[in-house]
Amino acid sequence: MLCLAVVLSTLAFGTVQSWALGFFQAGAGLVALLWAVDAWRTQRLRVSRNLLQLPLIGLFVVGLVQVLPLGGAAGEAAGGLLNAPAGTLSLDPYATRFVLLQLASLIIYFSAALVYIDSPSRLRLVVRVVTIFGFLLALFGMFQYFTNPAQIYWFRQPKFAQPFGPFVNRHHFAAYMELTLALPLGLLASGAIAVERRLLYLFAVMIMSAALVLTTSRGGILSLGAEVLFVAAIAGLVRRKQEKDEAEEGDGAAESRVRGALVRVGIGFALVVALLAGAVWLGGEESLARLFGTVSADDPTSGRVQFWQGTWGVIKEYPLLGAGLGAFSVAYTRHDVLNGATRLEQAHNDYLQILSDAGIVGGALGLFFIFMLFRYGFARFDSKDKFRRGVAAAALAGCFAVLVHSFFEFSLHMTSNALLFLLLAALATLNGRVEDPDTKRRSRRKRRSSSANAATREGEVRAA
Repeated sequence: MLCLAVVLSTLAFGTVQSWALGFFQAGAGLVALLWAVDAWRTQRLRVSRNLLQLPLIGLFVVGLVQVLPLGGAAGEAAGGLLNAPAGTLSLDPYATRFVLLQLASLIIYFSAALVYIDSPSRLRLVVRVVTIFGFLLALFGMFQYFTNPAQIYWFRQPKFAQPFGPFVNRHHFAAYMELTLALPLGLLASGAIAVERRLLYLFAVMIMSAALVLTTSRGGILSLGAEVLFVAAIAGLVRRKQEKDEAEEGDGAAESRVRGALVRVGIGFALVVALLAGAVWLGGEESLARLFGTVSADDPTSGRVQFWQGTWGVIKEYPLLGAGLGAFSVAYTRHDVLNGATRLEQAHNDYLQILSDAGIVGGALGLFFIFMLFRYGFARFDSKDKFRRGVAAAALAGCFAVLVHSFFEFSLHMTSNALLFLLLAALATLNGRVEDPDTKRRSRRKRRSSSANAATREGEVRAA
């Protein structure tokens, strides 16, 4: 069900329309039902203790408070304190309730992933599904781009947007590619892929990178560069752990270090080639000009500076609990510096929007989620399982890239992107159940063997 949700939510135009959201929420309900059946059969309700769930649940509680029909004196007091109208704290209660349903579904999928990805085989299955689907999606997006770039699935032509693949907005496709290509890229850089499969994984990385480049999303290209740098940095940490293990086995650490450096340099070079070749050969001179040019001398951010100024006005007006989840478009109208020249649904900056929608409380929850994500993820680098370490590094890289992209876009407001982001967060922070038991046994045997050898050497020294 989790793998199916990832695939179908993406193919359904990213799951932004009401009918697609209905199916998505029905799928979450089915997951919850299967969870209850499992608890009934085993007489034990399986729940993860992963603290990443708490910020999501906290944000859901904030939304519930925002739609409470306070009314009367309580509503007037809350409205005066929070600078919001009496009745409800949300300026658009209907939109807030809609977001709450979507958020509840994401929490169910995320929590289920933390519970039921509980073995090495399931971990490998999820990684392969995401990698293969990302590769096929990149091929589909490129094929559609060259045959009919204005239509989705060759029959739907969105208005006032530049589609790519199944997404109405090409920037959202770029963010999705950042998430999918992170897995093969991180596994390669971490040395977790067998030698005979590395070219296959490298080919997948290049295809997904080329598809990302064809979107001509400057935020996507910048995030891809940040992702490569992040992978190179954390791959060194993972490699040092691997070298330490190899040193315990008696292998040559220096040889492993050189080999790891060459692999990282090769991957970086291949990505640079993919970016430039994709911009020039696949996309042509127009794509290259889009990547490195500016829209105008007065507005290099395509109007985002004005959007952010108006969003900051919303944040100052509703500082504590925000204007309401999903109520941004209503709250923004009073602070629009362009005097209504365009209708703005999102702030084009997820960090500013969480502050405008949920206030300081929502911002604190978001920071806590990011902090715990990287804390848990870096802790998984101590695993004795090479594949587990590689998955943790790769998943963190994908999350990092989207967090960078979120400074310029609202990719995490797309249901499919948010689901895949949370799935990668789960892969990065899963506990030791997903580690290969053979690896653990070999590690224990190595430690015992090392202790025995040390004792033998000490005895020989004493005898001498």
